[in-house]
Amino acid sequence: MAHLLPVNQQDTPLIIHNFRHLVLADHPSPSTAFSVTEEDVLRLFRKQNPRKSLGPDGVSPATLRHCAEVLSPVFTDIFNISLESCHVPACFKLSTIVPVPKKPHVTGLNDYRPVALTSVVIKSFERLVLPHLKSFTSPVLDPLQFAYRANRSVDNAINLALHFILQHLDSPGTYARILFVDFSSAFNTILPALLQDKLSMLNVPSSTCRWITDFLTDRRQCVRLGKNVSTTQTISTGSPQGCVLSPLLFSLYTNCCTSSHDSVKLIKFADDTTLIGLISDGDESAYRREVERLVYWCSSNNLELNAQKTVEMIVDFRKVTAPSLPLVLTDTPVTTVDSFRFLGTTITHDLRWEPSISSLIKKAQQRMYFLRQLKKAKLPAQMMVQFYTAIIESILTSSIAVWYAGATVRDKHRLQRIVRSAEKVIGCSLPSLQDLYVSRTRGRAGRIAADPSHPGHRLFEPPPSGRRSRSIRTRTSRHKNSFFPSAVRLVNSL
Repeated sequence: MAHLLPVNQQDTPLIIHNFRHLVLADHPSPSTAFSVTEEDVLRLFRKQNPRKSLGPDGVSPATLRHCAEVLSPVFTDIFNISLESCHVPACFKLSTIVPVPKKPHVTGLNDYRPVALTSVVIKSFERLVLPHLKSFTSPVLDPLQFAYRANRSVDNAINLALHFILQHLDSPGTYARILFVDFSSAFNTILPALLQDKLSMLNVPSSTCRWITDFLTDRRQCVRLGKNVSTTQTISTGSPQGCVLSPLLFSLYTNCCTSSHDSVKLIKFADDTTLIGLISDGDESAYRREVERLVYWCSSNNLELNAQKTVEMIVDFRKVTAPSLPLVLTDTPVTTVDSFRFLGTTITHDLRWEPSISSLIKKAQQRMYFLRQLKKAKLPAQMMVQFYTAIIESILTSSIAVWYAGATVRDKHRLQRIVRSAEKVIGCSLPSLQDLYVSRTRGRAGRIAADPSHPGHRLFEPPPSGRRSRSIRTRTSRHKNSFFPSAVRLVNSL
């Protein structure tokens, strides 16, 4: 890559000519409407963080930032040549794989996440392609895919999943079966040719489809562990974790994986897939059919289900229950659990929040030690408030819109005690958790109400005759104290 960088502006025409000849030698240039502008490239180069490490091609973010005015015309031409030819230069497809541990104690290779360190130049290029790709695919994305989309956080996914379950459980003789699906190296199993077909069906221009296919094909990569570096291998499968486009490409790859039955909800957050079966009168046929469809879809799309880590949880408040037949995935019985950490929040089979709140309290108490040390160091109160907000309050309010309304009075008092302890250490008043819950819930409700594409938008639609949202009918306190009924009440109280 270094030989592509100009020494001065006089060298630019020769470099562009040589690069154009290199790229187009075997790739005729079809016409394409999409191109990037020099202003966009200059803006991205100026935003580079000089503290970031350089990519495997040796180009550093500091170089792009400090030489942005000189380099932006060069790379604008390079990027547009690449888009015209639907070909990504080989130097842009070089990756260094850095294994990052998924958990504190590593017991095997599966406990590592392979993160790709790629060129800072191609990352800038991807950021220019990303809005173009989103402009075609955003209107047709599965509404129950919550990852990497505006106004679709993990809290939104959890709240909607709980709403489906609690609304269903308000009816007598009902229960829910929740399958938490785990994939084996999901991002690394994408087939570029199959992805190209899927993108074509989503009305993505053919030139963009071919460019993405070439971007994912014949990628050279090596693995770096400490000072040890492996030999370079060429792969044509998968979308590297660490590329800007990878999250959206995986969402588009799995976009057609949906439920075909109203009583079964398939909620996705990137590769975290959850199948919710809303069972009435003991009839599980629709739920089991959807599980079979999911298994078949995965086998047809080169995604491998990890049956060992896939678990199921049953939420059943009926007084008289019968033993449920276990699910079997790829000849492996699915383990039934009483609790599961769903997108960072612990969900229990009785839908109580005490385990999750206890975990938050323990983390917050550990961080209180550092606040007391800052007090001993005589740090100004304003700086201690900033520390509290960033380190302690962020823990106490993690997913607060999900669980606070349903928490017991005792648990709310336990949480508020930590706030009072922090107030004594700092010497000033701090926002109460109740006030933070109200403001954040109203804010989230307002964003959902203003977004017609959000799957929960209809719950905030006002009736034709009034300005307030319709109240959500609830029969149990569990449902009444969940996010959507609580949010509607808060909105209506304004």
